[in-house]
Amino acid sequence: MTSEPSNAEFPVPQRSLDPFRRAVLRGLAILLPPLLTIVIFLWVGNTVANYMLDPMENLARGVLFRYATDIHNVDEFGPPNAQGLTVVDGEQYRATGDGKYVPLRVYQDVRDRLGPDTPTNAKDIYLSYINQTWLQRQFVIPVFLCVLILVLYLLGKFLAAGVGRFFWTQLERLIHRVPLVRNVYSSVKQVTDFMFTDPDVDYTRVVAVEYPRKGIWTVAFVTGDSMSEIRDAAHEPVMSVLIPTSPMPFTGFTITVKKSETVDLDITIDQAFQFVISCGVVVPPKQIAEARAKQAAGRTEEPMALTAPTSDDD
Repeated sequence: MTSEPSNAEFPVPQRSLDPFRRAVLRGLAILLPPLLTIVIFLWVGNTVANYMLDPMENLARGVLFRYATDIHNVDEFGPPNAQGLTVVDGEQYRATGDGKYVPLRVYQDVRDRLGPDTPTNAKDIYLSYINQTWLQRQFVIPVFLCVLILVLYLLGKFLAAGVGRFFWTQLERLIHRVPLVRNVYSSVKQVTDFMFTDPDVDYTRVVAVEYPRKGIWTVAFVTGDSMSEIRDAAHEPVMSVLIPTSPMPFTGFTITVKKSETVDLDITIDQAFQFVISCGVVVPPKQIAEARAKQAAGRTEEPMALTAPTSDDD
């Protein structure tokens, strides 16, 4: 009886491009995190600028143009002299190409800054003057950011009140009735709630429970001692835990388990969150150190592919 040849007798040849491919992937793994971080922050900054700061700047420009301009028609002041000027109440005015007058000081200020690119009509001249005099970016952006933060603060206080919460609840109910919009809104709301909202539940520690059946271990967050009726029925101490779902750990469900059937994990709440968000890819730094120590001592045959969390606790 002949035996089948094993894989050890006929090893799979290593492809010549494997080292190159692994090096490229390793470099990509190093480059992508900081690059994507920069891209995300730039996207957030551009979004705030395009949809918040720019509308506020346009509003301020419109208000200033409506109430702080001094534009007159030629028929009010009469025709200009040979130099295109006229004097009214001791102030000189300059005629523009659209048959209007603007103060000479405004025209000269714009001309000194723009030179040959100076607009020919009164509206554009005054808009340029407003941008150069009152809406300079180095002053406008800090002021608008302060105003934006104040508006967000007032909006948050309003929504935290009873009336604001009622109106916001009614608006969300209306959004959830729109077929396509509700799917996008629900997904975006989960992300923003996870990023910007403090959790209402205080987690005391991290444990592992056998759920949904024996032999399958799940990371869980301890939230309390559960109900006394369940404790009396179990005839031993119990506790309530939150079973998080990946990759959104704040979405999950609560179960009650016996304390004797749980395993305390020597990790922090943040490390457990990183483990759940990464779907188990990011493991605690302690496990990384132990794996590297074993590899250095030669006690492991194959290197372990583990990822450490990127936090200040490393």
